[in-house]
Amino acid sequence: MAHERAEVSADEQGLLFTDDVSPLPNDVGYRGPTACNAAGITYRQLDYWARTGLIEPTVRGAKGSGSQRLYSFRDILILKIIKRLLDAGVSLQQIRTAVTHLRERGTDDLTRVTLMSDGASVYECTSNDEVIDLLQGGQGVFGIAIGGVWREIEGTLAELPSERADAPAAAETSAADELAARRAARKIG
Repeated sequence: MAHERAEVSADEQGLLFTDDVSPLPNDVGYRGPTACNAAGITYRQLDYWARTGLIEPTVRGAKGSGSQRLYSFRDILILKIIKRLLDAGVSLQQIRTAVTHLRERGTDDLTRVTLMSDGASVYECTSNDEVIDLLQGGQGVFGIAIGGVWREIEGTLAELPSERADAPAAAETSAADELAARRAARKIG
């Protein structure tokens, strides 16, 4: 009920950010190094977060040695939000809670959200009033407007390579080609 009230309130007062954002297709993914570049994290962080289930690639997961994970635009958005929360001193436990909540939300209204934090807890605000209430109550110290992060990542990813989910990973393709060449040589010889 409070969520519906907040949405109505946001519609009446205007959004915290009003620029339109355009989601990318779900079948386009970005390899780990590209995701790291766009999110501003190290590959080691990305790998650890994937192994511990904090954020797993939704386009294509790793399937054994040599396969390439592919991260969606939304995955990279969440990676960048995690990075910002970590930089602000929010605990990984609180970040896990926030990420679980963001995953459960639809992408449609994600850009309406501003995450506020006092460094210990993370709060979701969908209207100017909610932001003001948090600040007046002394809880909010910093905020992350997801729409702003969305646009930053759109700009970064526009210049970085992507690949389609149905395309085989380079390591898989070269292994298959090498195997085919060995079989052909064995039949000839």
